[in-house]
Amino acid sequence: MTTVQGARARARVEITAAIKDEARTQLAAEGAAKLSLRAVARELGMVSSALYRYFPSRDDLLTALIVDAYDAIGAAAEQADAAAAATAPADHLARWTAVCRAVRAWAVDHPHEYALIYGSPVPGYTAPQDTVGPASRVGLVLVALARGAYQGRGLALPPLSPALRPEAERLAADLAPDLPPALATALVAAWAQLFGLVSFEVFGQFHRVVEDRDAFFTASAERLGREVGLLPAA
Repeated sequence: MTTVQGARARARVEITAAIKDEARTQLAAEGAAKLSLRAVARELGMVSSALYRYFPSRDDLLTALIVDAYDAIGAAAEQADAAAAATAPADHLARWTAVCRAVRAWAVDHPHEYALIYGSPVPGYTAPQDTVGPASRVGLVLVALARGAYQGRGLALPPLSPALRPEAERLAADLAPDLPPALATALVAAWAQLFGLVSFEVFGQFHRVVEDRDAFFTASAERLGREVGLLPAA
């Protein structure tokens, strides 16, 4: 790559980052539904036609922001598990709780980005396939934790009602064919409840209800892990 080409590539990276930063500012002020490429260009001192070279449409910009948000919360979960595993690799319940706490911490620190990925759908926007992989990162960490506990005999399989077995078998086949249906079903339920807890806090549903939210969340996250079947380390 020539010096000129390198400078152009760096400039493109910097301008792309500036566009996304300004878009996040607009998300915080106006919400995703009102995100406007023209407004972003105006705030950056760019003409709209120049911005379109980076993001041809509002949906392209939204997709980039969504992927960044999913990647950020996914990275927080992965780093929390790695840190907990470095201390106590066999304590899958403690690792589970650490991952859940990291998810909550990121969401509380980035409420507008969290709202973009776990809040109300943006009118007129349909997420493309590009978002699926990043959106799966937190779930994959939780599945990997449960898989490790199951394989290491650190898990007690949760009960499974006969009425739920057909759906449980379908979930296991789709999401984790190497895990028992009872475990796959418990993981999906725990994943939904985790983000329900986080969303209640981020969107203000705990106002004048839960005061010590850190303690409440930690206890709730550990309870979810136990419901999945994770056992504390001996």
